[in-house]
Amino acid sequence: MKIEAPDLSALPGIRHAFFTREGGASAGIYASLNGGVGSADDPRAVAENRARMAAALGVAPDRLVSLHQIHSADIVTVEKPWRPEERPKADGMATRTPGIAIAVASADCGPVLFADAEAGVVGAAHSGWKGAFTGVLEATVARMEELGASRARIVAVLGPTIGPQAYEVGPEFAARFVEADGSYRRFFRPSGREGHAYFDLPAFILHRLEAAAIGKAASLGLCTYTDGTRFYSYRRATHRGEPDYGRLISAIALVPQD
Repeated sequence: MKIEAPDLSALPGIRHAFFTREGGASAGIYASLNGGVGSADDPRAVAENRARMAAALGVAPDRLVSLHQIHSADIVTVEKPWRPEERPKADGMATRTPGIAIAVASADCGPVLFADAEAGVVGAAHSGWKGAFTGVLEATVARMEELGASRARIVAVLGPTIGPQAYEVGPEFAARFVEADGSYRRFFRPSGREGHAYFDLPAFILHRLEAAAIGKAASLGLCTYTDGTRFYSYRRATHRGEPDYGRLISAIALVPQD
């Protein structure tokens, strides 16, 4: 049902999970732990799935909060939970409020969880190529600093993301990166189609995290596309001609102090 990152599990006062697609109530193409409020799945099944995730994190169902993600670099500060229909349009969150699990949804894009345990500040970011390129990771770190975190203490872990062997892109995509920074060529390698390349999104995300000078950046090294048993994948669903896809949830919370 969930995967934990050793680098985050070692931190006191933090609970987190990179949830897989296993152990839920959804059926069909959504089987089974679909947490996507924006998917076309049965809302009752999604609500049950999210309640199970909240329980695994030790919070009430209404205290697992997520966003209306728009592939931006926009960040919100979370001080209290909101209802699913009130989700802000953004792609990153930070909080210093215990007992709220901040969650991002993904199905190939990179879910990144952040923590400064000493300061009691956590963050979460949905980082597809556009978010990573435009600064969602750096914006999350900056918002955490505003809440009292120290950049040098922040630990960030990238969860299940589409791997470089499965992310083929066209020439315009690669040109956008190389025009911004010639050193970004290293994140691309030729594919079997003329003018196309494979993009290493996980490596690019780690590069941006490391360039932000945080304390530690790590990756679970798991590919959503190639592991259909554990993970949803937008690209895999598209290649199969499926009408929709489930969403994986990655979440982090501060443990309330007695």
